[in-house]
Formats: sequence, structure tokens, C-alpha cells
Amino acid sequence: MAISAGDFRTGLTLIVDGDPCQVLDFQHVKPGKGAAILKTKMKNLKTGAVQEKNFNASTKFEPANISKKAAQYSYMADSTYYFMDMETYETYELTEDQVGDNKYYIIEGAEVSLMFFEGLLLSVSVPEKVELTITQTDPAIKGAPSNQTKDAVTETGLSLRVPQFIEQGEKIVVFTTDGKYAGRA
Repeated sequence: MAISAGDFRTGLTLIVDGDPCQVLDFQHVKPGKGAAILKTKMKNLKTGAVQEKNFNASTKFEPANISKKAAQYSYMADSTYYFMDMETYETYELTEDQVGDNKYYIIEGAEVSLMFFEGLLLSVSVPEKVELTITQTDPAIKGAPSNQTKDAVTETGLSLRVPQFIEQGEKIVVFTTDGKYAGRA
């Protein structure tokens, strides 16, 4: 079933120029003259490259059949991340480029999904929210407004802003889509 450019939505995976791509952002543009165009920001799932492309609104695409497999993050060594299939105990390897910013949201033993396209391991997918431990932050400022935030660093190296009351060693919940504080764990 072909997907038209008018049916785009964020997160959609489709085949563009023979490669599986994921739509990161899109915008319909109707110029004064001529046909409407679709401005997109896409990530090539094979190479990890993010590129901006324009398409005619009537362009059709084939959906990319991405399969997911549950796995557990084991460890990282020499810029390679190792994951274990939860059913077969088979080990999979991903480079730091393939993992991308997801490296900030996976800790040892975390359950993730591995994404495959035609048997080729592409990348790792993390849950929408994850629990992380604060390893570095300043002490709370007495008398500071409750809506004031401060810098903090998690066990995975993610830098973010947290409320004043968050202490070092505390577990927090973080949104994986934008790396923002979601609440206490």
C-alpha cells in the first residue's frame, strides 16, 4: 500500500531512494503558484544521516517494513554497544553512530527494542520515559522560587535542567524525545 506525501506523520518509516527513512518533521507549503509541496526532515535509518527533502504533495512512497525485537542492553566497549536478544540470548552490536542520542537513555540491563529492516540491524529504540540517577548537581538554593531550575548530569552523561529540590543520587524520570525532566522516580 503506497503512502502519499499528504499522509505523512512524525515517526512514519518509508522507503526513499531505496533506503528506509523515518520522518522527523514535516510541513505542508502552498506557494502562491503551482502545486503544494511537502518540506520534510528525514533520518536515513541505514546511515543515520538526517537530511531535508522537498516532495510534491502527490508523490507516493512505499512503507518500510521495520521489525522490532525486544533486547536488553548489556554493555559498551570501544564505541560499540552490545545488546542481548531476550528470547534467543543472541548478541547484537551497534556502533555509537547507530545508537545516536539514545545512548543517554540506556543503562545496563535496560530493556529496549532493536529495529531491523530486511534482516539488517538498523538502530535501537528506547521507551518514551526512562529512570535515570542524578550524579552531579548543585545543592538547592534556600529561598529560591519553586519553579526555578538548575543544571544536572545523569549517570549516562545527559545534561538537563531539574527543579531546585532534586538532590544528587536521586532517581528521576526523563522524556527520551527531548531529554527533559518529567518528574521524580
